[in-house]
Amino acid sequence: MQQDMYTVASNPVIGEGDVGALDVLFAGESQTKPHHRLGPKVYDFYLMHIVLGGKGTFQCEGSVHELHAGHTFLIEPEQLISYESDGDEPWLYRWVAFHGAQAAPLAKAAGFTRERQVALLADPRRAAVLFRRIYDTFRSGGSAADMKAAGYLHLLMAEYKTLLHPDGGDSPRAGQAEGDRLLRQVVHYLSTQYAHPVSIEQMAESLGYNRAYLSRLFKQRTGVSPVTFLLKLRIDTARRMLRERPELTIEQVAASVGLQDALYFSKQFRKLHGQSPTAYREAMRSLGNME
Repeated sequence: MQQDMYTVASNPVIGEGDVGALDVLFAGESQTKPHHRLGPKVYDFYLMHIVLGGKGTFQCEGSVHELHAGHTFLIEPEQLISYESDGDEPWLYRWVAFHGAQAAPLAKAAGFTRERQVALLADPRRAAVLFRRIYDTFRSGGSAADMKAAGYLHLLMAEYKTLLHPDGGDSPRAGQAEGDRLLRQVVHYLSTQYAHPVSIEQMAESLGYNRAYLSRLFKQRTGVSPVTFLLKLRIDTARRMLRERPELTIEQVAASVGLQDALYFSKQFRKLHGQSPTAYREAMRSLGNME
């Protein structure tokens, strides 16, 4: 005869202030009895289960889902639901409850919607471990338990995003979307790293692409190479600093935008704007004095 088991751990930090952007409330695991049933009922928080073994049914808004090992089901707040273990092979599952302003956007980003509240993982082991880590975090306690649990919940949702939003196939639209995503990644990388010695080779490696492919795609989309984009970004930033930071020397401005050679900086500045950095600064100062 199947032995029932129920264990749960609550967030020890919940209740010390207002509800945060994302609060993980509790987590647990249960080996249910045959025909163990919950509901019909509603919750005022999100409750996500992963089935580790056995079978059962999940009913939500008129739909009935037959679930087994590998399935996950997410219950949204205020939904009328019920779920019941099989009579011969009752469920073994883990669960986590959460709420907060970021709860709905996080679930949506992972791929869960009102139309898709059930997911099947081909390999649920990593997700199951993350459920368990949230539980273990609460059991261990500590002043940072809430932050650790929220971090594990983000990692857990990332697992489902990988499943529910796989990379696109070979269609033209999928290729277009992939190119757009890569373009955003390159622009973000260069826009945040321009003040450091940036290597296009290192950038390509960090993004997981061949440098030639990355450079070709970037130029097709923008009309310039990543190297030229980076140089223009640095010079444009330097122009702003020349206007707004008069206490900085030309060498300091150059170094601040990632160009350690002040002569090279001045040469490229003149090439792009037709005057030296010093002349540009004097011209901007004169305009300011005339106002």
